[in-house]
Amino acid sequence: MQSYPNHWEADVVLTDGGTAHLRPISTDDGELLRAFHDRLSPETIYYRFFAPYPKLSSRDVERFTNVDYENRVALIATISDVMVAVVRYDKVGPDEAEVAFVVEDAHQGRGLASVLLEHIAAAAMERGVRRFVADVLPENRRMINVFREAGYTAQQSFDEGVIRLTLDLEPTHDAEEVMRAREQRAESRSIARLLFPDSVAVIGASRTAHTIGQSVLRNLLAGDFQGPVYPVHPTAKAVAGVRAYASILDVPDSVDLAVVAVRADMVVDVVEECAQKGIHGLVVVSSGFGETGPQGRERQDELVRTARAAGMRVIGPNCLGIANTDPEISLNATLAPYVPPRGPIGFFSQSGALGRAILQRVAERGMGLSTFVSAGNRADVSGNDLVQYWQEDSATKVVLQYLESLGNPRKFTRLARRLAKEKPVVAVRSGGSSGVPSGHAAGALALPDYAVTSLFEQAGVVRVDDITQMFDVAQLFAYQPLPAGPRMGIVGNSDSLGLLAKDASVRQGLKPREPLALGPTAAAEDFDRALAELLADDSVDSVIVVFIPALTPISDDVAEVMRARAATASKPIVTTYLGYQGLPAELRRIGDNGETAAGSIPSYPAPEDAVRALAQATRYALWRERESGRHPELADIDGAQARSIIERALGRRTQDEQESRTVWFTSEPVLEDESAVDRETAYALLSCYGIDTVPFIPVSSADEAVQAADQLGYPVVVKANALDLRLRAGGTGIRADLHTATDVRGAFVAMDERLGPDANLVVQTMVVPGVPTVVRAGENPSFGSVVGFGLADVTAELLDDRAFRLAPLTDTDASDLVHAVRAAPLLFGLPAGATSLAEQPNVEALEETLVRVSRLVDAFPEVAHIELDPVIVNSSGAHVLGSRVWLRESPDRRMDSGPRRLRNVTF
Repeated sequence: MQSYPNHWEADVVLTDGGTAHLRPISTDDGELLRAFHDRLSPETIYYRFFAPYPKLSSRDVERFTNVDYENRVALIATISDVMVAVVRYDKVGPDEAEVAFVVEDAHQGRGLASVLLEHIAAAAMERGVRRFVADVLPENRRMINVFREAGYTAQQSFDEGVIRLTLDLEPTHDAEEVMRAREQRAESRSIARLLFPDSVAVIGASRTAHTIGQSVLRNLLAGDFQGPVYPVHPTAKAVAGVRAYASILDVPDSVDLAVVAVRADMVVDVVEECAQKGIHGLVVVSSGFGETGPQGRERQDELVRTARAAGMRVIGPNCLGIANTDPEISLNATLAPYVPPRGPIGFFSQSGALGRAILQRVAERGMGLSTFVSAGNRADVSGNDLVQYWQEDSATKVVLQYLESLGNPRKFTRLARRLAKEKPVVAVRSGGSSGVPSGHAAGALALPDYAVTSLFEQAGVVRVDDITQMFDVAQLFAYQPLPAGPRMGIVGNSDSLGLLAKDASVRQGLKPREPLALGPTAAAEDFDRALAELLADDSVDSVIVVFIPALTPISDDVAEVMRARAATASKPIVTTYLGYQGLPAELRRIGDNGETAAGSIPSYPAPEDAVRALAQATRYALWRERESGRHPELADIDGAQARSIIERALGRRTQDEQESRTVWFTSEPVLEDESAVDRETAYALLSCYGIDTVPFIPVSSADEAVQAADQLGYPVVVKANALDLRLRAGGTGIRADLHTATDVRGAFVAMDERLGPDANLVVQTMVVPGVPTVVRAGENPSFGSVVGFGLADVTAELLDDRAFRLAPLTDTDASDLVHAVRAAPLLFGLPAGATSLAEQPNVEALEETLVRVSRLVDAFPEVAHIELDPVIVNSSGAHVLGSRVWLRESPDRRMDSGPRRLRNVTF
């Protein structure tokens, strides 16, 4: 019998935005099961048992709660410690099991059956079950639809009045897409419940001025929230002129959202009362949690556990709050006294202190927000949840994120890439040099800056260096169309500023035309004529206008011209207008509701700022137009054999060795040699994925070297294979192009005398010279599986000229990875010694090698690290001359794989 599988426990979001806790059933759940069955309707019971079954006998309870977690498995869903659904399977064959589930009537239609099926299927696969069968009555349409819509390959038969459904549990693209779509809808709805409350309670509302509790209450009232607000204070009859209640349980009406502003040690008790009240969500502005140390982190985890168990999501703790500018809501549940007006920008900030400054900065620039969330320690709700919401929110056109840590970068990349195909996502990430702020959930290791940049590039996220640049880009995205390409027109009344704009454009990779210099006395008509010319020119994709008059009186005529042209233009217009920053009133278009509308022209203090923002928008627009790529079909992959090799290799390790393999993937991995598998195992594993290492034979004497050369066939090389020597073609540790036994003998003797016995000399089949590269891949505890690429060159190593992408790679990802390194032109020009284009390096073969490596590390998290060094790319292909593989016990890869689940806290 298997022990209790703790890793099967999970918090999940349901289709209506509530939460439930899933866990394996245990023998202690007998009374829960009885009570659950007693609440089922006769119809639900009949559908489950095919007969009336009003009561469970003691024998039934024992049978249903006694499972072995292998051949008999059951999972239950609980809300506030009340059992609301159960699913179980019983093996009926070596790899087949019968599955059945039942959901309490009051909770049907909330997506419990679908999410339970996902989790029981994952548990079954873990236990070797590959197929589910289910017998269903024809009239039980709801259950039939659950199975049919699960995305698994299904077959159906009918016999003796019962429909038998057979589900193949092997992961498919359709099944994954179904899970992702359900996750999208559920998490989006859970955020909507927080942002669109019908009523709000402030627990900890205070009569003392400038306290947190009073500030939140006054901001809610001053913001003209459209629903009732209930202050909760233990003794006061009223706070800020509004009737107060001693406890949330004393509020006579229903409450959707509670803002909690009590001491940290009181929060969990308050949350339990909120659970009894049936509140949907919490905003915890109180501090004193994970940011204070281990004890605070325990309190934080308890807060999340308690809330989720009762079906609530949590924003915070230690946060600024949330805001929604929809006029039907007008929610300002923040500590900031002022929220910008309605606009198309959704903003997520982890920092509470910075969030207040951000809100002020948005307003100063004349921009508007749709929604704002400051997540603080983001113990539950994170930026990923907001990305799911903004994907569906028609009021949000641009997403801004200030990030101090990434709890689940794999999921962030997946979600952000999907969102960025429709809406721009602009991010500032701090902490690259100082690590993750204390208190942040799931931020065990800080992500290196180069890796974060690669992750953002792959996802289509526009990464900027600071808040100022974020708003520079956001005001363009929010109010101007995207450029169709890099060709830029420049017009202005200052020759010097026009030239600055041109020079900046070249540095940013844009293609500027010669500036149209109108002169310092240019009038509005001159600007109108020039703008009309540039906007009508098919060879111009965007326009920058420089207007800083030196002598003439300043009027609004030029602004009116620009505003009129922008109203109908399909190309973006940006400007340096009198050195203003933001959207000055003269350049704004006002919508029907009084908000700043599309077509408003963003202004920048200097031409370089305008060009930088335009370059970011251009790169994003070009990324969005590109195909995401496809995962190439690789018919010669043998995953089953690879699994067998890995299991055998790990089985040969001692327990101490397995526990010591705690390596992770970095640009320069530090790995103990004894944790690497032997050469034959590494070759065999790589070969399962079509990656063949050019054969070599270790030798310890000149005679052995000659015998090895005879065995391999001439020409050969003799090289040093010691770990402390770089495996570099053309380096001092190699003698190449050896065609005779005399050549081999002489090369061995010379190298043995110079390098000594520790050089580990080998003889290897000669490969035609080409461009030496290095491929590294492996499992990073924050990213998951990562692939890195660079040239096998000392200069590239010193300059850290490496590029990284998350696995598995599409063909487009592989191409981007090769092109991303600064030394990439060496692969696309003639290599040293080449005399014709026929000797051009076969980059396609290199990209296929990258794809194969990415498939291997993505499929097997036990592969801690792979190093192919060097990989010689010549006209005939990509040839792996050196390879090493490190294995470890499988890490937890549930960050963004398998069934849907919220980020774990300690149960």
